[in-house]
Amino acid sequence: MRPTVTDHATDIAVVGFAHAPHVPETFGTTNGVEMLVPIFQKLYDRLGIDKSHIDFWCSGSSDWLAGRAFSFISAVDSIGAVPPINESHVEMDAAWALYEAWVKLRSGQAQTALVYGFGKSSAGTLRRTLTMQLDPYLVGPLWPDAVSVAGLQARAGLDAGRWSERDMAAVAAGADGDVDALLANPYTANPFRAHDVAPVTDGAAAVVLAVGDRARELCERPAWITGMAHRIDPQAFGVRDLTVSPSTTAAAQAVTGGDTAGFDVAELHAQFSHQQLILADAIGLKPETRINPSGGALAGNPMFAAGLERIGYAAEAIISGSANRALAHATSGPALQQNLVTVIESENR
Repeated sequence: MRPTVTDHATDIAVVGFAHAPHVPETFGTTNGVEMLVPIFQKLYDRLGIDKSHIDFWCSGSSDWLAGRAFSFISAVDSIGAVPPINESHVEMDAAWALYEAWVKLRSGQAQTALVYGFGKSSAGTLRRTLTMQLDPYLVGPLWPDAVSVAGLQARAGLDAGRWSERDMAAVAAGADGDVDALLANPYTANPFRAHDVAPVTDGAAAVVLAVGDRARELCERPAWITGMAHRIDPQAFGVRDLTVSPSTTAAAQAVTGGDTAGFDVAELHAQFSHQQLILADAIGLKPETRINPSGGALAGNPMFAAGLERIGYAAEAIISGSANRALAHATSGPALQQNLVTVIESENR
């Protein structure tokens, strides 16, 4: 249950979330400004604030995805030059930017923060661009693309009997889909069919955080962050079992203490169908938890914003009253290398 103390500086909540449309291609620049301006305005209007009410800004993006150095600097144009801002950036999915903002607020240096992420994946060939995050000495020079790396992970699990192609199709189908119809489709890259792979998506997302009573002023039902943790597995594929995710397990243990019952919703950043199976098992989610009611990354996967969206969607479930306890997960790197887990609760769960 959330504490009822109203002046505790470390009570931090998500009070607003917005994202740009999930589209296969946009015709703007790679700095995200065209996508960010409308979602910032949507948050201002919804919360009854303007940019002067934001104490701290933090973004997540990638120069190698944008194709130019310091691309996040030009993205600041979406905020505006006046009044001056306190701003930071991480070269990762914006879920990690939210972690930085959360720490900033916990330290008492700010009362509100706006976190955003953006990515224009259509500017290049995404599955090849992502090769640049691999080990630059032993793996990168071989140029395995992102789908091939994930395919090796999926094949390892199939061969080990940890999941089946039907299990993968069931993830993509959701509660109401036709698994047999999906399995009748041809392979696009064995063992993947089209439904197993997240679509290339341009997009952006933003989340507003606030502390204590300020959160209650801005939102009738704030989504309180009761824990965040992130862990990392080795980069080298040969020194880890790709069919499991120890870093996800460690991060989940850190924020739940092993109590994974009672989650109404879990938003998992699974860019391939088999990865949802790995993550649900690594966290220890119970059958009653609704996984990815938003559709997850398989429905829309804006690079460097999809992880932040998982937190946003989980928080929206709390804010709307459709959930009292939610879990959100974000990943970065190949084959679930780095993982972040967030627990979000209502005021009086």
